[in-house]
Amino acid sequence: MSKHSSWQEFSLGVRAQLPLQLGVVPFGMVFGVLGLAAGLTPLETVLMSTLVFGGASQVVFVQLWSAGAPPLIVGGSVAVVNARHLLYSAAMAPYLLSRPLAWRIVLAYLLTDEAFAVSSKRFEDVGNQVDVHYHLLGSGLTLWVCWQVATLFGVYAGTTIPESWHLELAIPLTFIALIAPSLRHRPHLAAACLSSLVAVLGQGLPYNSWLILAALAGIVVGGWVGPHTGSGSVSGDES
Repeated sequence: MSKHSSWQEFSLGVRAQLPLQLGVVPFGMVFGVLGLAAGLTPLETVLMSTLVFGGASQVVFVQLWSAGAPPLIVGGSVAVVNARHLLYSAAMAPYLLSRPLAWRIVLAYLLTDEAFAVSSKRFEDVGNQVDVHYHLLGSGLTLWVCWQVATLFGVYAGTTIPESWHLELAIPLTFIALIAPSLRHRPHLAAACLSSLVAVLGQGLPYNSWLILAALAGIVVGGWVGPHTGSGSVSGDES
């Protein structure tokens, strides 16, 4: 593997990740504010971003923690939210199994929603090239640095941000931007529509349990629609 090729893949990962930070940075700032509001210390809030490094699960944790939810509910909700990383790792495994264990551990830590969204496309385009993992390294590190800086800013300067800015909107908008381009087939669209409906209608449920119900509903309907419709796209083409 050449240094030029490795650096080129790393740079491509960085450049592909940078546009997504328009949503990630406000997201991280919101988490910094929420962490303090939930009773965490500044150090605990920052350490959660460093050790957990999972935006959605971090927000779920602090919301349930501040609401006094039982530990089982808190842990279960966070586990359900993070279960999607099992799918990410399974999708990336064929491209990374030949890499040394140390590499796989680092890349597993960096494999988040945004990193998967941009690097999985690169992996599919170029296949199992010897240096393609540098793309995920560049993408993941870019996200990691921006997330830490945004959390720090939220912790130490978040209270000075006007509420009229509504930075909390960055959270759903970030995930919509990631998911919308991938809704090409009927099972994907069915899962997205039903889980969204359950999430909206279930807002009054205690301990944010709507989150678990919405995820389960999406999984069930996606699994049911897939075998019954084949791999037809949302435009109506059937294979």
